[in-house]
Amino acid sequence: MSTLYRNGWIVTMDDAESEHENGWILVDGSTIASVGSGMEPHADERVDLNGAVVTPGLINTHHHLYQTLTRARAQQADLFTWLRELYPVWSRIDADAEYAAARTGIAELALSGCTTVFDHHYVFPRGREGLIEAEVQAAREIGLRIVASRGSMDLGVSDGGLPPDELVEDLDAVLAETERLAAAIHEPGHGARVQLAVAPCSPFSVTGRLMEESAALARRLDLPLHTHLAETLEEEAYCLELHGCRPVEYLDRLGWLADDVWCAHCIHLSESDISRFASTGTGVAHCPTSNLRLGAGAAPVREMVNAGVRVGLGVDGSASNERSDLFFEVKQALLVCRGRGGGAAITAREAIRLGTRGGAAVLCRDDIGSLEPGKCADFAVWRTDVLELGGADDLVAGIVFAGPFRPDRLVVGGETVVSDGHLVKADETEIAKAHRVEARKFSG
Repeated sequence: MSTLYRNGWIVTMDDAESEHENGWILVDGSTIASVGSGMEPHADERVDLNGAVVTPGLINTHHHLYQTLTRARAQQADLFTWLRELYPVWSRIDADAEYAAARTGIAELALSGCTTVFDHHYVFPRGREGLIEAEVQAAREIGLRIVASRGSMDLGVSDGGLPPDELVEDLDAVLAETERLAAAIHEPGHGARVQLAVAPCSPFSVTGRLMEESAALARRLDLPLHTHLAETLEEEAYCLELHGCRPVEYLDRLGWLADDVWCAHCIHLSESDISRFASTGTGVAHCPTSNLRLGAGAAPVREMVNAGVRVGLGVDGSASNERSDLFFEVKQALLVCRGRGGGAAITAREAIRLGTRGGAAVLCRDDIGSLEPGKCADFAVWRTDVLELGGADDLVAGIVFAGPFRPDRLVVGGETVVSDGHLVKADETEIAKAHRVEARKFSG
């Protein structure tokens, strides 16, 4: 069945940066058939967008869905203090809690215009099973694409790491479970709804051997690699003390700088670090709100983009952001970049590009991120007849500067997931109620 979405301001984010101010999108099944303006093609169904702005669906490149259970904790803490306070709390996680947390975070993301979420899960208490399966189930129920990950920690406090010993795992068990999950849930190819990444947590929670073995496994299975990197100055001091080099140099030694890798945060990068990322094709998940909340700093996004580094956006965990709103991160990315480099440092459209085309590049996906024939029909529709946009001549810039907004409509693979600003397949009131029940188990 074909559907024509007409009378919209279509922001394609294609290579030519095309926009159709009075345009349309023709969707055939789950795929975009054509995009344009002027004479409208035939379709089985027609949907009038009433002048709304249409962007590609936003793509979240870094999250910790389980953290919706522990918001507003360690309110004045830096990263290491925050982690030490929360690790013991997170050790209570089980599949029921993970499911409730994931439904909440994914619902929030959908209601911010996000169509694809990457989740970095690295907390696996002993004897608890089904955590990754729980979040995949939540994504399928709500209707978003998910790139789940099998994270890991094997460097506990007693061996000089940061996490408590009861949360670290045996290397062989990590690798075996990663391979099992890859066989069970990973979908290769165009239009994949569920994929898997290999994601050791960070240089201060994982041994070098696990990093190397994880990379070897990922490359054998053709899976992407992800980790945290260069988030704080404390991390840099830790790497210098433990490994005798800075974080980027450490990752380079381990064979982790490559085009199948992206790293979260990357705030404290030197010019040579940025050049090395660019030359190796290593990507970055920029998480501006979380970075500000923890007082970690602001990533050099303008410098990275100018150098040719792949950069996307992430909301990060809801215990260091408290809000799974990716549209807000588009605005925050713009403000943070201008805070570093002045009013001309980044445009509103460049900020949208980070959240769409940039995110697709970071996740190594060429089937999402732009509105072009042959791409997945993933897009967000933003109403323009709202109070906040009155007087805005440039409505595309207006939705960024005046945002965040809820999308009026969200389409994933040709299927409507949000309509009239509400979830189609789930009830957010019921999700919130079930989440509160689980979250109470983590209080105190």
